[in-house]
Parts: sequence; C-alpha cells; structure tokens
Amino acid sequence: MADINPSILSHVSLGTNQFERAVAFYDRVLPHLGCHRILAHPGAVAYGREYPEFWVQTPIDGQPASVGNGSHCGFFAADKAAVDAFYQAALAAGASDAGAPGPRSEYGEAYYGCFLRDLDGHKIEAMCWDTALAYELYDEPRDAELGNSVTE
Repeated sequence: MADINPSILSHVSLGTNQFERAVAFYDRVLPHLGCHRILAHPGAVAYGREYPEFWVQTPIDGQPASVGNGSHCGFFAADKAAVDAFYQAALAAGASDAGAPGPRSEYGEAYYGCFLRDLDGHKIEAMCWDTALAYELYDEPRDAELGNSVTE
C-alpha cells in the first residue's frame, strides 16, 4: 500500500495548565492556516485540516504542563499572507513575539515564517516554503547543512 501521508509525523501534542484559555487561543489562530477542530475529549482538543494533527491537552499524568527547552511546533501556511495573518491573530490573542514574519536566510531562500510563544509559553512557528524557488535554486530537495541531495 502506498503511503499517501505527506508528513512523517502522526501528531504533536502541547500540554496546558489552562485548558479553556489554550483552546480559545488556538481556535482563533489556527483557522488562518486552514485548520479547524477535528476531535474534542475532556481535557483535549485536536486540530487539523483533514485529520487530528495537533492536540492541546492537559497532561495525562496529572502533573503540571511545562515548556520544552529547545522544542517548538511548526505549522505549514499556504503562503506569506497566511503566515502574516497567523502572526497578527496570535499577537491579538495574547501570544508574545519570538520572531516577526519574514525570510530567514539560515533556513534557505525559499523559507518565510514567524515565531511566537503561545499563552503557555510554548514556541510555535508558522511557515511557508516556496517549493518552486527551492527547486529552481537546488534542482531537487537538499540537506541544507550538508549540501547534499536528500534523495541520494
């Protein structure tokens, strides 16, 4: 059976200590990326475009949620306008800036994105990738650090 899933990830979960507040935040910002609620359970809500890819939940073990140092959750956006809209909606909903929308040359010329801290302090990113430009620049997908083809 062919794998038709475009991602290597099944889902990502972020813990929260203020569930209703966190869900209200993501209800406001994720529609800018074409995402909506897919599932809801007591203490957990899942968002996605077609299937539950992103969960906001109270920790299953009953301990307080905490922020991972060095971790973040990145969301695909359709284009630069969607990145910008996500960023503005997140700020309006109480997020803090961790990197305004724009290109990041260290991520490649085809990258455009933003970084924020959600209401629980989790680092989140919205980004778009200009695939046509990437193929024009690199002829094929490449490992940015090593400079080699990822298909070799």
